[in-house]
Amino acid sequence: MSKSHPTPTGVEVTFDKDELLVSKTDQRGVIVYANTNFIDISGYTEAELIGRPHAIVRHPEMPGCIFQLLWNTVQSGSELFAFVVNLSKDGRHYWVFAHITPDFDAHTGAITGYHSSRRRASSNAIAQIERLYAQLRQAEYNSPSKISGIRESTALLDQTLAANGQTYEEFVCHLFNNTTGALSAA
Repeated sequence: MSKSHPTPTGVEVTFDKDELLVSKTDQRGVIVYANTNFIDISGYTEAELIGRPHAIVRHPEMPGCIFQLLWNTVQSGSELFAFVVNLSKDGRHYWVFAHITPDFDAHTGAITGYHSSRRRASSNAIAQIERLYAQLRQAEYNSPSKISGIRESTALLDQTLAANGQTYEEFVCHLFNNTTGALSAA
């Protein structure tokens, strides 16, 4: 893997439950701001983060369909909550509960970038989301192409959520706040 995409070590790093990891990007997802907490947990320096695509911390086990859902939602002007596993510079991973919102130009209303505030995810929530994400990754990996894999994993996600009568955001917010009810496979 390249320097910007370290090899995952399987070791998890965590941060205090009261800390927020904050970053801002331009419309293309290039980092324009990173707070100290994000810099520290990512293992990159501020200079290494600013000007780089936010994908610098993307973990290869994160389902593509979740990133597609994320981008489709925020590019449409809406906010999204999501569980995301990220990868530090040293190959350790960290789970977050992210709240991603578009930033708008005050005069034109055009999207100028995106803001993400991330909190630590509980171990119970992570255990449940890992099961769902493993199913989504399997659908992606078993497909003949990346595009069809994302299509298949999106269909599986939609089917699973519909069977439970929830949207993705309802599911993840419930999971973040309660971590008591598991999502049943469709």
